[in-house]
Amino acid sequence: MAISTAAHSPKEFQFLIAEQDVFGTIEADGGNAYHALDVDSIGSPSLNPVQSLDVRNGSRVLQKEDFFQDVKTSVKEISVSGTATTNALDILLANLVGEAEGSASSIYTFSSDATTQSVGVGATGQTDTLLSIVIKSPESTTDMSFKDCVVTSLTLNGDVGTEGGRIKFSATFQTGSVVHDLLDAATTVDTSFSAAENYFMSGWVAAYRKLYGVADLVMSSFSLTLENPAVFTGVTSTGYEVISRAGEFSVALDSSIKYDTNSKTFFNLLNLQTQESSTASAATLLNHQSALAADNFGISIPKTILTSVAFNEGDIMMLNLSLKGVGDGSNPLVEVSC
Repeated sequence: MAISTAAHSPKEFQFLIAEQDVFGTIEADGGNAYHALDVDSIGSPSLNPVQSLDVRNGSRVLQKEDFFQDVKTSVKEISVSGTATTNALDILLANLVGEAEGSASSIYTFSSDATTQSVGVGATGQTDTLLSIVIKSPESTTDMSFKDCVVTSLTLNGDVGTEGGRIKFSATFQTGSVVHDLLDAATTVDTSFSAAENYFMSGWVAAYRKLYGVADLVMSSFSLTLENPAVFTGVTSTGYEVISRAGEFSVALDSSIKYDTNSKTFFNLLNLQTQESSTASAATLLNHQSALAADNFGISIPKTILTSVAFNEGDIMMLNLSLKGVGDGSNPLVEVSC
């Protein structure tokens, strides 16, 4: 084998994603199955093989017979970040909140009283959408393919000083199944991203830039993190046989806003908030109108609590706010439209 003269840019790699029909079977190529995300960075997949490197009796040196590795009881993790386009958000949000495959409702809701969700071996028509992922390599026949993936964390963020406040995303996926293939043949990109699918913070109007009930805020940046952890149990020759969503679904929003007559009360609001505060007085809404709508990026957290308020000294005084979404027993915990 001779030395290769080829070199590849990290930007040549692509991240493909498809909704998967059946647990344990990677989505077939073709038929507009795989969507190429508008990617800034693809993290190295964490394969996490279970290894034993203990020296056994009879030697002070690790012998080849002592080495042990298992890939059936490991959780693989994949991460990616990029621009939050419509098609990408439809797939990611549907999986995260547990909407039926292919629903693309455009307004994704997680309720205040959600119950445990599970996906088992051989299940069809799951309430939870499973995802197939392909990290497409510029080298032929070396794509990395993963099946039975779920989104466990999704961050949506924007900064007016970066790309004009264009909405970006970062997502973390996990799978408990054995890797489908790390030397896969090339997978077809059926659908690619479009500039027409972009969203911007400038789409939000003043009256509906509201944090903890305070409207007309001048925002510099925001970051919304949605987490729905997965637990993998049971084991077969193909990996874990059950995926459960049983941990806390958490919603956290951080924002930097201008300190002015509208925002000056946040320190006092943090100090005086109580469990009994009305839902309306603690609502958070970032939108172009009073209600979320399809084809527009918006965030609604009907009841929030303030967890932190701090000065941010820059060219002008800003405030850094941290909020957490909480259930009130009737309204959704969070809704996101795209």
